[in-house]
Amino acid sequence: MNEQPTRICILGGGFGGLYTALRLNELPWERSQRPEITLIDRSDRFLFSPLLYELVSGEMQTWEVAPPFAELLEGTAIKFCHACATEIDLEGKQILLEGGTTLPYDKLVLSVGGKTPLDVPGAKDYALPFRTLEDAYRLQARLRDLEASERDKIRIAIVGGSYSGVELACKLADRLGERGRIRIIERCPDILTNAVEFNRKSAKTALEARQIWLDLETDVQSIDSDAIALLYKGQVDIIPADIVLWTVGTTATPLLETLPLKRETQGRVVIAPTLQVLDCDGVFALGDLADCRDAVGQKVPATGQSAIQQADYCAWNLWASLTGRPLLPFRYQPLGEMMTLGIESATVSGMGIKLDGSLGYLTRRLAYLYRLPTLKHQLAVGLNWITQPLAELLSQ
Repeated sequence: MNEQPTRICILGGGFGGLYTALRLNELPWERSQRPEITLIDRSDRFLFSPLLYELVSGEMQTWEVAPPFAELLEGTAIKFCHACATEIDLEGKQILLEGGTTLPYDKLVLSVGGKTPLDVPGAKDYALPFRTLEDAYRLQARLRDLEASERDKIRIAIVGGSYSGVELACKLADRLGERGRIRIIERCPDILTNAVEFNRKSAKTALEARQIWLDLETDVQSIDSDAIALLYKGQVDIIPADIVLWTVGTTATPLLETLPLKRETQGRVVIAPTLQVLDCDGVFALGDLADCRDAVGQKVPATGQSAIQQADYCAWNLWASLTGRPLLPFRYQPLGEMMTLGIESATVSGMGIKLDGSLGYLTRRLAYLYRLPTLKHQLAVGLNWITQPLAELLSQ
């Protein structure tokens, strides 16, 4: 009689979850030790989130940025479960899915990311977050309606002057051209407070060239259907806005808030350098939801770059825990920062390299092409990038 293989459930198909699953599938398992790997996600598509901005500008297509899990996992032993998890029973080691189905596990990986808190009056009703494929679709639909209207100017307010806010502003400015009236609202004295100086200077140059207004040291008081109320030095101004985009903040999903796990002040789950959840046997966590310090005590930033690196360690440590090998503490390697600054323009800084403009754009594209989850998808996207300009040239 065959023994039930070890069941590894990975909850969340973002960078941390998908890349952990793919790496687990590649490791040298003996036949008797190979586990049953199940990836669970509420969406049927993986999202390569750093390229989400290219959907807004029309530079890329949905299949490139958000390929279906079924395609990515084809030819692997990984099972994909397209479902929404509603509860996790840590003692009983099972996941309750929407509809009442339960999924048992022996090892669990938590990688569900976070959500954007819309915690200002009117934000839930009138602001658009920019985090998911559905968010990008909603923004696209709203832009198409405004572009088809007879209004002279399209006014957009972007809350947050971090990478996401700056990248969105530049893409939208290039898309809308003379019709665009774009402003970034940031409560700090400067934008990109955590960025390297080269990227910050390049961003300011790009924003100035596109006449994007900066409201620094400014708080959002409320949002209405066609306006946003801003507080600056004790004075409230009502600014007309056709679209308000909300790019700040990350909080834990309701699914994790119910679990008895140790958390830090912002709600992230505290984990050991081996990516194991404290006082919770057989549970690992990575990505946005995890408060992680690596082997040398370095605070790990909540970025896609970090999650991809963590996925390699998470997969290895799961394999090690099932094959009698020692677990490895995570060692974060900062590889630099990249940022898109409009259509066919970007900045790249790190590992001794500083590039901007079209050369930065090409370098960023190639770096992300290499980071796409499977070789098959890399080849399909790379071939499309090569042939699409040729096809457009021949059609002229």
